[in-house]
Amino acid sequence: MIFKRRDPKPTLRAMAEFMWPRGGWTRAFHYVKHRMRRLPDTPERIARGIWAGVFTTFTPFYGMHFIVAALISRVMRGNLLAALMGTFFGNPLTYVPIGLSSLSMGHWILGSPMVQDEHRSFGGKFIDAGHDLLGNFIAMFTMHDMDWSGLAVFWSEVFYPYLIGGILPGMICATIAYYLSVPLLRAYQKRRKGMIKAKFEALKKKAAAKAEAKRLAEQKAQKGTEHGNAR
Repeated sequence: MIFKRRDPKPTLRAMAEFMWPRGGWTRAFHYVKHRMRRLPDTPERIARGIWAGVFTTFTPFYGMHFIVAALISRVMRGNLLAALMGTFFGNPLTYVPIGLSSLSMGHWILGSPMVQDEHRSFGGKFIDAGHDLLGNFIAMFTMHDMDWSGLAVFWSEVFYPYLIGGILPGMICATIAYYLSVPLLRAYQKRRKGMIKAKFEALKKKAAAKAEAKRLAEQKAQKGTEHGNAR
């Protein structure tokens, strides 16, 4: 393939860089911030995209956050690229507090205990759900019986409480991000327009000075020619 790496990364290295990028999360944050500020759109549309991206990180649709953020941004008439970059609010450093807060809120709203099965961990319930999906898919083409028990537990104890509980903290964090982004984006765009205008004026003055110097040189050459003819 044309865009395939010449030296593929080892699996452990790729996993390590996912958890901690080579330049650190601070550098990754500044890169996303820099790209966000340079988007060619109004501050309000970019901020609405950021709202959609941040809110999406509080939903349990792991692996589909880009799609969910794009749909929400479309409904809100926000900037699509800002929505996609806003999903980076969810990363290996923030997923644990996001997940715990969403699950706790969801179980509190539903009136159900946070830990319902002490013999199966949170990650184990994910594994059970995936095992059921794979097993039931295979059962469609074989004589095996379908088993939905793992998915039922995952739905009632993880997915549904997460979905309900993530709405309020998601809206709060997304709204904070929106109101912080608008004035910052507006100030940056105003400053950038001023810098571009100043650069344009400098180029204009430079071109005018060059044209003036050329005109004076031509006048000088013309006077020299006239003086020679007069002799």
